[in-house]
Order: sequence, then structure tokens, then C-alpha cells
Amino acid sequence: MLPVVDARPCPDPAHALPRVRREDVGEREWLDWRWQLRHMLTTADELAAVVNLSAAEREGLAVSRHLFRTGLTPYYADLMDRDDPACPVRMQAIPRAAELEIRGEELRDPLGEDHHRPAPCVVHKYPDRALFLVVDRCAIYCRHCNRRRLVGGDDPPTRDELEAGLAYLRRTRRIRDVLLSGGDPLLLSTPRLDELLGKLRAIPHLETIRIGTRIPVVCPMRIDDELVAALRRHHPLFVNTHFNHAKELTAEARAGCERLVDAGVPVGNQTVLLRGINSSVRSLRALFRGLLRMRVKPYYLFQGDTVIGTDHLRTPVDAAIELYAGLRGWMNGMAVPHLVIDAPGGGGKLPIGPTYLVERRPDAVVVRTYRGDLVEYPEARAGDCAVAYDRVFFAGVPDDDDREGSAEVGEAGGVGAIDPPGAPAPAPSGAPGPAEPAGRS
Repeated sequence: MLPVVDARPCPDPAHALPRVRREDVGEREWLDWRWQLRHMLTTADELAAVVNLSAAEREGLAVSRHLFRTGLTPYYADLMDRDDPACPVRMQAIPRAAELEIRGEELRDPLGEDHHRPAPCVVHKYPDRALFLVVDRCAIYCRHCNRRRLVGGDDPPTRDELEAGLAYLRRTRRIRDVLLSGGDPLLLSTPRLDELLGKLRAIPHLETIRIGTRIPVVCPMRIDDELVAALRRHHPLFVNTHFNHAKELTAEARAGCERLVDAGVPVGNQTVLLRGINSSVRSLRALFRGLLRMRVKPYYLFQGDTVIGTDHLRTPVDAAIELYAGLRGWMNGMAVPHLVIDAPGGGGKLPIGPTYLVERRPDAVVVRTYRGDLVEYPEARAGDCAVAYDRVFFAGVPDDDDREGSAEVGEAGGVGAIDPPGAPAPAPSGAPGPAEPAGRS
């Protein structure tokens, strides 16, 4: 297997309550990402060393242990409001007893990933891209996690499983893009991550590689010169991270993100809309404007997935659309992400939002502006939208293979969605053809 860096919460009972507050730790230790991971806070006693736990938080910590583990870095714990349990950082990291209230419509696998796994460690739902689950540990176990069934550090993928996943990616030539996730891929040691990226980059039909990580949010000191030097060897490579509140936009987080951007690694952000955490216009505007100042592109704003025990954190769809109406038009368009629902069961990401198209007529459409005014937009008189030059520009280029990702699992002896012998390979990187923007697979 490709091992995670040797950094575990300290198991020695004599060190059950290590010094984890910033003021009690030397700067050299604090800025050492391995130290941060070795001293992750996992118990009520450890958390009580940094915040005044409320009765609801203590109850949540006591009753949720068998559902999903607790763990966060001292750095992220240092962002918590010591006295206010409504702190958005505390609400993301410290469980509440409401996690035990599991509703009938909630799912263990809300995105239907387990039904689209044609090979170990690979989820292949969309035609041209796949998810590669390379590690099962995180630097924080978010209370809204949609993959809590898989993460926790108890069952890491083996080297054989990773090699089987790589073999599937090699032989399935319609996959143009792969997203590394888990767990958090940046918890792999840098040499192991470099090795894995090199194997992916050697696959001719893989045009882009993406890494999904929360490290810039919860352990930004991990983004050191060694890591950045390794990542820049594998362009085109993109990083998508997961800031949910402006309280997380620290000087350290900014430095980590800008280090990536300076190395030519574009950074996007995927926020989850969380009730009581960021479900206000002011909160979202501050977050997205702050991300742009850090040169991080707000990419997705997700409705919370229907994962078990998270109903108390989900925002009603009507409320989400109303919040989004307070962004579109009121802010720089680059600061406005796509508002989407990741359809339960594997249906994919579906954009939702306010309705701006009010009326359609043969001669015009009526649209509503972001301020509520009605405006007519005259229709074009010609309707033929064919692009004549396509026959020249795309001469000899096969059409995209748009079969659903791993729908063929069970066929051909259960080997999965493999391109048949003689199937044309996608155009190589740099050849004419449409490109898919980076995002959550």
C-alpha cells in the first residue's frame, strides 16, 4: 500500500492530554504538520483543554462515538470560539446528539458511489472522469461528511487495491480526468503521493488530475516546499478544497493556498451550505469574497447530502435558493459558485437557483434582474445554430464516449466499464476538443 505518513494521535496514556493550545506550544512545533497530525484532538477531555464544552457537545461526544469518530488538528481547534458553542468551527468538528436522529430518507451512501465501483478504490459515475480513493484518513472528521462510511483510518487501501484501481484507469480510455480523494490524499507522504501522481500522469488518455483536500483549511502547514515541488511536476493538476466559513480564512490558510497557486496549481473551493453555520447572506458573501482575495475560486455551493445523522445541518432548498439570490448580481461573478444538489443515489450534480426567466414569446423573453426589475430581451430571428467549421476542426476526431460511468459493471465477467477492443481513444491532452472544468467527481 501507499502508506499514510506516520502521524497518529499520541497513544501513550501518559500523554493523554498533551499541550495542544497554540500559546503552550513552540512555534517550530506548531508549524510542523506532522506534529499537528500526531496531536489530533479526539476526546472530550482533549477538546475541553481548548474550549468550554457545552452540555450538548459533551452529550454529542459521548453518544456519537459508535457512529463516526471525532478528530481535528490543534490548528483547527485554535480557530474555535472558546465560549460560544454556536461557533461555526465548533459546529463542524464537535458532534451533537442530533447525529443519532436518523431519518428514513437518509442514506449510508448518499451519492450512490458503492454502486459505481468497477475496481477497488475507483468510483466511476460520469462518462469521462473517475474518483480514485487513495487513503481513508482525514485531518478532520467533519460532522457533515458524506463519506463517513469509508473514512476513519481503520481500513486503508492496500498497494494491490491501488494497483488494481490504476489498471482500471489505464484500460478505460474514455476517462480523461481523475479526482484523488478519500480520506485526504495530502495525508500521504510526499514521496508516496509523488509516486502515485507519476503513475497517473503516465496514462496517455488522462488529461487532468485533481486532488480533493481539506488540508488548506485544517492543516495548511502541510503545504510545504517539498509538497509543492512534487505537485508541480504533474501538471495539469488542480486542487479543490473545502472552506465553509470566513473564520477559516486565516493567514496560514492564505499562505498555503497562494503557495499552490504560485506553483501553477489552480485552487477551487467547494462549500457545503450548512444550517446555522454559513446559512446567511452575510456569511456566504464574506466567505466567497475572502476566497477570491486568497486567489481561490468559489466553485460549488452544495446542498447538504442526505447522509445519515445530518438532517440537523441541512438547509431547506427554498432557503438555499433565497440565499443564492443574495449573491448572484450582488457580487463579482467570479465570487459566485454554482449552487447544486448532488442527487441522491448517484444522479449527479444538478444546478438549482432563482428563476430569472419569467416569460418566453416568439419575439422576446422577459427576464427578472437581480434587483427584481422586469426586462425584455429580443429573440434572435435566425434559429439555425449549427457550427459549419466543426466538420473541419473536428475532422477525424471521434465523438465523446458518453456511456454512463460504470453502468456496465457485471458485463464481460464483471470487469466494469472497459472500452471495447478497437474503441478510439479520446483526443490526447492538447488536441482539439472540449475540456471539462475541474470539480467534485
